[in-house]
Amino acid sequence: MPERLGELIRLFLKLGTISFGGPAAHIALMEEEVVRRRNWLSREQFLDLLGATYLIPGPNAIEMAAYIGHRRAGLLGLVVAGASFTLPAAAITAVLAWAYVSYQALPQIKPWVDPLLAGIKPAVLAIVVAAICRLGKTALGTWELAAIGLGVAAASWAGAGEVASLVAGGILGAVVLRWLRPGSGEPPKSPPDVAVGAVAVGAGGSATAAAAAAAGAGTAGVATVSLGKLALFFLKVGAVLYGSGYVLIAYIEGGLVDDYGWLKQEELLDAVAVGQITPGPLISTVTFVGYVVAGLPGAAVATVAVVLPGLCLVALVNPWIARLRSWAWAGRFLDAASAASIGLTAVVAIRLAQGTLLVDTGEGLLPDWRGCVVALAAGAVLWRWKVAPAWLVLAGAIAGMVLWSTP
Repeated sequence: MPERLGELIRLFLKLGTISFGGPAAHIALMEEEVVRRRNWLSREQFLDLLGATYLIPGPNAIEMAAYIGHRRAGLLGLVVAGASFTLPAAAITAVLAWAYVSYQALPQIKPWVDPLLAGIKPAVLAIVVAAICRLGKTALGTWELAAIGLGVAAASWAGAGEVASLVAGGILGAVVLRWLRPGSGEPPKSPPDVAVGAVAVGAGGSATAAAAAAAGAGTAGVATVSLGKLALFFLKVGAVLYGSGYVLIAYIEGGLVDDYGWLKQEELLDAVAVGQITPGPLISTVTFVGYVVAGLPGAAVATVAVVLPGLCLVALVNPWIARLRSWAWAGRFLDAASAASIGLTAVVAIRLAQGTLLVDTGEGLLPDWRGCVVALAAGAVLWRWKVAPAWLVLAGAIAGMVLWSTP
């Protein structure tokens, strides 16, 4: 067990340090290391865990790390993996927040960081695309599953929420798979399983909505900074947080800016900027806000509070995922949800590519040759030599300093 814990600490400290590019990139890095390089999980197991992260609130990448840690070393592994993945971003952000509060140094730091990120993003894009291709071979192995993934991708592209798309894809996909392949798997011993699952999802959604209402109602009329109230606020946020980092920004603006008055609008914008120049944008933003509001204790309290609900849910849900595979209806749901999660990730990759490989020239969006060159080179290296992702991120950073620092 100590050896496995040490492996988890080393791996997730490394991933937490190089995890630029958002949740899709973080999960792609994990797939490369955990499935392809270390064989800790099969692709099917990885996809089951990925689908589960979309169904519970909280930061997907940290929950994925926690799932992997739990599979590797139990509850202690869950804590170690989640904390190790979170720590680098939190530490880097705490230093930046200290410089910001003490010297207003963010405007001086950002011009140096922007070229690094400009080169890292296309390299990360290549890692994401490679991971989607590998996972897609398993998740989209039949035309029925491919159709489910495509349908969920289309719904997400049209503006449907991630959770709604995945739940609908999983439930409807399970029904379609049962109808099209009646002889596959075990006969449904308990047909109400799907209805029970739908009721459970609905109940979870209702609880989430109620918690969201409580988060909004509980933030009015407070005028002084309190670590207890700061912790309670971010516990509520962590319990209801679905979707992108923009949802997090909306919660912070409504609570800490408008209701509490603890944070200024310009400070929130600076927190968002820090989220763009450090690994783990969600944790970076929360840690920065916590430091600005209440110093180092506030940074620690806010960071722990926002991830705690998701980690608790991982501990509750993870033991059941493997068991669900033995139930015919639940197995079909997991197959469909895995296909749906690939569809969702593909949409994220397309949007990431748009933001990374296109530049606004004033006359419309045109390809940025620098980003295209880095992405293609990273993809070719990954395909030919199968190097570790950390080296690609480092090479992307160097390319960014060379290509984007020159006029």
